[in-house]
Amino acid sequence: MNRNDYARAVLLGVVVGMSFLTLFYMVFAPYTSQEVQEVQKQSQPKGNFTVVDTYKECDVVRWQYSMLAEYKYFLHCDK
Repeated sequence: MNRNDYARAVLLGVVVGMSFLTLFYMVFAPYTSQEVQEVQKQSQPKGNFTVVDTYKECDVVRWQYSMLAEYKYFLHCDK
């Protein structure tokens, strides 16, 4: 067995191994991702409302849903 045959055998083993790992991931990933999504749904807060200012007798409310720095602003008027 010369050096080229050994390199081809190693390369073939790597390609076959990666193929099996990819197939395994594609078959079992939907089951694990559903479990992760369920855990994330349980641990997320419902939402965070904060009055940050007033504008023409209305409250300016800042709403944050996730842990990211993503805010939404809206007016809340008692009329």
